[in-house]
Amino acid sequence: MNAAAVESPFTFAPTENMKMIAQSVRDFCEKKIRPHVMEWDEKQIFPKELFREMGHQGFMGVLVSHDYGGAGLGYHEYITVVSEIGKVCGAIGLSVAAHNSLCSGHINQFGNEKQRAKYLPKLATGEWIGAWGLTEPGTGSDAGNMKCTAKKEGSDWIINGTKTWITHGNSSDVLVIIARTGEPRTKNNSTAFIVERGVKGLSAGKKENKLGMRASETTEVILDNVRIPDENRMGEVGDGFAQAMQVLDGGRISIAALSIGIAKGAYEASLKYSQERQQFDQPISHFQGISFKLADMVAQISAAELLTHQAAELKDRHEKVTKQSAMAKYYASEVAVRVATDAVQIFGGYGYTKDFPVEKFYRDSKLCTIGEGTSEIQKLVIAREILRG
Repeated sequence: MNAAAVESPFTFAPTENMKMIAQSVRDFCEKKIRPHVMEWDEKQIFPKELFREMGHQGFMGVLVSHDYGGAGLGYHEYITVVSEIGKVCGAIGLSVAAHNSLCSGHINQFGNEKQRAKYLPKLATGEWIGAWGLTEPGTGSDAGNMKCTAKKEGSDWIINGTKTWITHGNSSDVLVIIARTGEPRTKNNSTAFIVERGVKGLSAGKKENKLGMRASETTEVILDNVRIPDENRMGEVGDGFAQAMQVLDGGRISIAALSIGIAKGAYEASLKYSQERQQFDQPISHFQGISFKLADMVAQISAAELLTHQAAELKDRHEKVTKQSAMAKYYASEVAVRVATDAVQIFGGYGYTKDFPVEKFYRDSKLCTIGEGTSEIQKLVIAREILRG
């Protein structure tokens, strides 16, 4: 056997701190989120004020150090926060994940001291909402061929283009935009910039009318001769794509955590319903067809959780996490879809109505197999990593 193919042993158990954090998030969600879940979903309301409240709880700057007003926690705790929110509302969990891991995460990881000091305190406390722009109408997975350009003009940069599928594209106060600064499909051809809301030429385009995750705002972002100073550039010219790929390594842990939350929410609802629903004078949980579905759910969720915390451990150690985060995201997102599908089946006709929670878990779960790299892209990443030997 190829020794390189053998993974090091990994064991994981929640710490007392993680248990306390989980309970804190649960209490907040029960009071502030659960009563409004269906209203926000039906009307596609992005409850911006809620995110300011979550900032006060430390949920918006989980990975940001105390020096910049953050909670100063690690990825294990971050997974706890995102998954607990996802158990109640996948859309709110998605927005928390995008804010933490993409916008704040990019500035935290690649911004200079001045940039971190300026932006992270407001992002970490929820005073500002963050967005991150990589995807374009014609370049999803093919991000190296982006059309959005940034051209140097004196000491400024002029950015032109359209970004799409941007979480918080309209409501964000600050955006990280990756724009092409070189020729298409050449190495080191893009650069990351910080763009503040209110700058001339920045606007939101179409708001997407989505199947699920409807309370998480998704819009186009249009940049029409947006002028920003060179001090808003992150890293060296040409580093943008490499930075984005490293940011996505962490982002995939976020989506894995969200997937676990959605799956747990669907499982817990199914378990409760199956023990209460009577058919043929007994709870339906007594029937093998139902109990086996529940067994599959809990086994798959446990496996996804271990994979995700394995990636978190590597991330906290500052070790390479590309393969592990892709595996966690791929497996956990597919598990979320399978568990949510079985949950609807357990609920039967009731599962197909909006009076019960599993139809929303079902709709929300699918995004996890698409956002921040489709399942197919995750397989490409995993294959590339293992074939390197």
